[in-house]
Amino acid sequence: MNVADRRKLPRADVELTLVGLGCAQMGNLYRRTSYEESAGAFKAAWDAGIRYYDTAPFYGYTRSERRLGTMLTDLPRKDYVLSTKVGRVMKPDDTVGAEEDSYVDPLPFRPIYDYSHDGIMRSFEASQQRLGILKPDILYIHDIGHMAHGGRHRHYWRQLTDGGGFRALAGLRQQGLTKAIGLGVNEWEVIADAMKVFDIDCAMLAGRYTLLEQKSLAFMDDCARHGVGIVVAGPFNSGLLAGNRKFNYTDAPADILARVDVLHAACAEEGVSLQAAALQFPLAHPAVVTVVSGARTAGQIKSNVDWFSESIPASFWSRLRQRGLIAESAPVPSGILGEGA
Repeated sequence: MNVADRRKLPRADVELTLVGLGCAQMGNLYRRTSYEESAGAFKAAWDAGIRYYDTAPFYGYTRSERRLGTMLTDLPRKDYVLSTKVGRVMKPDDTVGAEEDSYVDPLPFRPIYDYSHDGIMRSFEASQQRLGILKPDILYIHDIGHMAHGGRHRHYWRQLTDGGGFRALAGLRQQGLTKAIGLGVNEWEVIADAMKVFDIDCAMLAGRYTLLEQKSLAFMDDCARHGVGIVVAGPFNSGLLAGNRKFNYTDAPADILARVDVLHAACAEEGVSLQAAALQFPLAHPAVVTVVSGARTAGQIKSNVDWFSESIPASFWSRLRQRGLIAESAPVPSGILGEGA
């Protein structure tokens, strides 16, 4: 597979390269990242043919949008696809600390959850200013759900429904200010809930349909039937499948680490890179249009591109299925066990 190949969202006039660049690292996720490093990663992605870029106001407390916009606005608008997110209004706050929400040296803007009609519009208009781009191709509702809000979820969900948040997004789509709308979340259940009450085009699902975890498979099948495109983010499960020990952005528990060890062993037996398998696996599902991975440096981009083009034998996927390491009915990138990507 080639990172520059494209798939179209079923319901919207948006074509995405098979690999996209997630730009949380441009916001100093986990550690400080210089502008030069960020620019190097961006250039490496562009030179490799990657044309889909995802950011959010929350990343670095507006730093990521500012950096990415500076890079993108030097390039022809028709040549790339951009997504950003709504659901947090960034308010000036000089009490922002040296590290907040895993971002180092965040800018002095405090994220305030607001999914109401007014909150969505203020978030969108502020992103236009930071990015220097009037019409992002995709707008995602960021971090709605029980995982993000716990007992406050119902309150924020009502802001989307009764408070006009969904109506604001529909209006932006109708006015041509964005081409596609959806959710950007870490839990598939809230996407399923949204599909029952609103006409979404797509969803960015982080960490829930990966080589490590396929509990969302029935939901993914439902998305394919209804034409809702899935953007798989976090294919390395917070980096756990790429060499660190994080899972869901925190230290991985022992049972998850043990499962990764078993995956490593299966990879070694077949001469396959675990990272290659992790990047390629999600795209076999018919609902998936692209895989978005973050990268901090040009070297990490090169590694992702190499892993994505690595040849993986059908016997590898057979081995994983036989050992119960992937769901029995999960599509795989192999002509023997299904057509795949």
